Amino acid sequence: MKRILRALLLTTVVSAALTLTACGGDDGGRQELSDKPVTLRFTWWGSDARHAATKKAIDAFHQAHPNITVKGEFKEWNGYWDSLATTVAANDAPDIIQMDELYLSSYAQRGALLDLGTAKKNLDVSAYDPKVLATGAVDGKQYGLPTGVTSYALFANTDLLDEYKVKLPDDNTWSWDDLKAVGAEVSKASGGKVKGIQSWGFDTGAINIWARQAGTSLYDAKGKVAIPPGVLTGFWSYLNDLATQGIAPSASMTVESAGGPPEMGPLAVHTAAIGSGWSNQLTSNTALTGNAHLKLLKLPGESQAASPAVYLKPSMFWSVSSRSKHPAEAALFLNFLGSDPAAAKILGTDRGFPANSRYKAAIADQLTGTDAEVSKYLDTLEPGPPPVPTPNGASNIEAILKRYTEQVLFGKLSPDKAATQFIAELQSEIDAA
Repeated sequence: MKRILRALLLTTVVSAALTLTACGGDDGGRQELSDKPVTLRFTWWGSDARHAATKKAIDAFHQAHPNITVKGEFKEWNGYWDSLATTVAANDAPDIIQMDELYLSSYAQRGALLDLGTAKKNLDVSAYDPKVLATGAVDGKQYGLPTGVTSYALFANTDLLDEYKVKLPDDNTWSWDDLKAVGAEVSKASGGKVKGIQSWGFDTGAINIWARQAGTSLYDAKGKVAIPPGVLTGFWSYLNDLATQGIAPSASMTVESAGGPPEMGPLAVHTAAIGSGWSNQLTSNTALTGNAHLKLLKLPGESQAASPAVYLKPSMFWSVSSRSKHPAEAALFLNFLGSDPAAAKILGTDRGFPANSRYKAAIADQLTGTDAEVSKYLDTLEPGPPPVPTPNGASNIEAILKRYTEQVLFGKLSPDKAATQFIAELQSEIDAA
């Protein structure tokens, strides 16, 4: 029901597109800062720690720009997108929006976001990695400013591996078969008490990498589903093998943990030795395990792939509403969040590791412990270009992916049938948008 409501609300934005075009052009007047008091609304989601740090950053911006007041609208992830869709449809969107890759194209193509290229007088993007900056572009226009980057990785609990005397292969050269063998060794050595691998298959990072290693992609340049059924069949066959061979937790345990709180996941409670996720989760995952030592590992299969499949993914984006009455001030605030050393020292790596060299330099001396490990790990990667952004209509992909993964693991669908049906359903969502 929530997905249907969101789609209906977003559709309303289309009717406003012509009006938005009229007020969203490269008008020099819209780049000029006002000398009068200005109020901006800023919305974001995240943890309590992020909320507190963001409020401190807002206060620092106020000190530098006393005539600009930024009012925060903090929300939880679960209600964030419904709230944003409602305000956008009502032409009452916040000026500054924390945006996710899953929704960037949907909002941009409906005319709800400002082309940041029209705000270049107050927004300097020269210190951003060009490849990462390009992930915020849709149809050649910049609608999102990356807050930071992360990369898909494996997390190995080396305390458990040492306990069961299991050695890891060289992650610069290992294969998916090598990972399966290591997982089987852990499960055998522990007598089944600890599984080797915490199964995945519930987010787009895993499926993107799998497709790219096979020389294809999840979507093509036109935003159509491009992954061949055979590649997707191989993905689910591998996960099914992990479960049926006792290398990963059973289907019921995997599905239960995927839908439960992270502190109850197999990696967190030490019932799996290797998990997966985004590299910037190292700090939180380490805390969940009770401070066990987790080592970031490169994904298997990279050395066997024809070209790098791993990529740097923006953790999230900063965007500006195309309906903002103060785009110049909103752009100035984005410039502060993304480049100013004062903001960098306050916000740290909470929204990903810096994609901006000035930001990175400002926090270099703050990177200790797991933050330093993540930074070092990212520096060792040789990433390929970013994948095609999630197209309009495909923002529900993770819910669809989760459903088919569950059906495969429970034996309700064979991997090949799941692949065919998944592709058809995802494409129909895109076509209907």
